[in-house]
Amino acid sequence: MFRIFPGRLLSVIVACAALTAAQGAGPASKKKPVREPAAKPVAELSATDAIVLGLVEGVTEFLPVSSTGHLIIASQMLGLESDQPLTNAAGEPLWHKKPSEKHPEGEPLTLKLAADTYTVVIQVGAILAVVFMYWPQLMNMLIGLFGRSSSGFRLLRNVLLAFAPVAVIGLLAHDFIDRYLFSVGAVVAAQIGGALLMLWAERWRRRNSGIGFSKADPGDMSPGKAVGIGFAQCLALWPGTSRSMVTIVGGYLAGLTPVKAAEFSFLVGLPTLAGAAVYKSYKSGAAMIEVFGWSSVLLGCLVAAISAALAVKFFVRFLSRNGLALFAFYRIAVAVVLAAFYLF
Repeated sequence: MFRIFPGRLLSVIVACAALTAAQGAGPASKKKPVREPAAKPVAELSATDAIVLGLVEGVTEFLPVSSTGHLIIASQMLGLESDQPLTNAAGEPLWHKKPSEKHPEGEPLTLKLAADTYTVVIQVGAILAVVFMYWPQLMNMLIGLFGRSSSGFRLLRNVLLAFAPVAVIGLLAHDFIDRYLFSVGAVVAAQIGGALLMLWAERWRRRNSGIGFSKADPGDMSPGKAVGIGFAQCLALWPGTSRSMVTIVGGYLAGLTPVKAAEFSFLVGLPTLAGAAVYKSYKSGAAMIEVFGWSSVLLGCLVAAISAALAVKFFVRFLSRNGLALFAFYRIAVAVVLAAFYLF
């Protein structure tokens, strides 16, 4: 694996950090937890593991099958769920410097902490794929912001209105979700519940396709419908539900065709995924880099970007012809397999 920093520069950085820590310690009183940074990745992610996680993220992020649920399972299969504190070369425990309610003096570095952060940060690759594929719509929103496109302004308004509820509720409920809902049991329940919702929504759409559906763009929705889709998106805070799925179902109920609902889901996903990646990076990004190193993160993002672009192209084509039903049956099959292997 390659290194971003030359060895000599990295040695200087480590020496300066150690000197700063020694100067700030003052007279010896109580033995404090070791907080020294590792000179190299502690448990560097293999190229194979980075590629697997990048593929899972890229393929599932914009499909209605839940990328979070699949990544939780992939992390477990790759053995990245250990809560055992990691140590340096001297056998001393390493600490994540940001205090928390559970760990007021800092959180011990673990493989699980790094892996959970990694699976969120590599969403940046999927974001870049959608930015590249939907660049015309994004540019239209940008010029709409400056009053040069009424359709672009309306689309930007609706994207922001759909993003606002999940941003607020997600921030408030983040710690609760991390503590109680990142489990196989929660994913199984969400996969089955989401599948039933999709089957109902698909049946409802087919019954009402001649009444309320049109070729209108997402920007033509009323602000109230955009906010409604935003609250529907909050259901996806439960791992295994799928942000893409609930946004598309919300688009159905707002009168959008399957393809238009999917495209709106992709656009709303940009600020949602970017916000999650920035927040997770702020909280534990440094710990992730210390454990895995930069090269693994860059490889995961690259694989996620390529696979997401291919998955989005496939999904739009498939959805226009077949709807959501097949993905609902896939979710049920995944739930049955997970329950058989992990819960019984």
